[in-house]
Amino acid sequence: MKRETLQKRVQIVNDIMYYIYTHIDTDIDIDELSSNLDVSKFHMHRIFKDVFSKNIYESIKSIRLQKASNLLLTNKYSTITEVANMCGYSSHTSFIRVFKERFGMTPKEWKQGGYKEYSQLILEQSPKAMLSRAHFEHIEPTIVKMPEFKSYYIRHHGYNADIKQTWQKLQTWIYHNNLKNFQQIALFHDNPTVTPLNECEYVACVVTDEKENIISNRLPKFKISDGVYAKFDLSGEHGDLLKFIHWVYHEWLPKSQYETTTKPPYAIYSKNSYLSDDNEFKISFYLSIKF
Repeated sequence: MKRETLQKRVQIVNDIMYYIYTHIDTDIDIDELSSNLDVSKFHMHRIFKDVFSKNIYESIKSIRLQKASNLLLTNKYSTITEVANMCGYSSHTSFIRVFKERFGMTPKEWKQGGYKEYSQLILEQSPKAMLSRAHFEHIEPTIVKMPEFKSYYIRHHGYNADIKQTWQKLQTWIYHNNLKNFQQIALFHDNPTVTPLNECEYVACVVTDEKENIISNRLPKFKISDGVYAKFDLSGEHGDLLKFIHWVYHEWLPKSQYETTTKPPYAIYSKNSYLSDDNEFKISFYLSIKF
């Protein structure tokens, strides 16, 4: 495949995801989307499936339900129908049906504590997270307004130990380009507290100084959204981060009176555990919020 063709396909996929995240509370019109991107629906669906191993409709459904699962916990005074509407569902009945298909319980049961049981089953998919003895109650976030980042990236399907190989490829690219000023960022396209770990999309990103001379155009680029974020600073070992994310979503967020948005959270590494000899990390974790 010619590089120009590959870059165009990647750009289309990124544009599709951006559109979904910014229109998730509406009745997303695939015809309008294909028209905006100036590409046929058939081609759009095919390249999206090639990249994500699932179709556009499945991704829309997954993102809507991830948003709903959070809103049911943070919007204590919203009815289930109101939460359904905020996530693009016009029918109360259909929302309850698809929610139960995904989580094995009704939205009401989820609100009443079922989310802890579901989330625990996901945590148990990671042996290292289960061995973690880290506690996070002492961590107080700061509220910050973050700029947009333009990043080079590699997608990794699944939240697993093989992420190390993805970061090693990025490290090779960094060395090849002799980069001096850059940031390593992990973007969590899927919420790993409510998405089975083998289905999560993890994106390893490098943000470079604009003055850097990039001599390899092999990696695609996309934008990490600007906005208001809760920033958590922490350090730890493999397994601690997944446990921390569970704490953020299921302990801190419901008590904070904030809502999260559909913008994916991300972590900026000061020390990357996937590339360090001692498997330890030091990060700032950013959760998109509104009040």
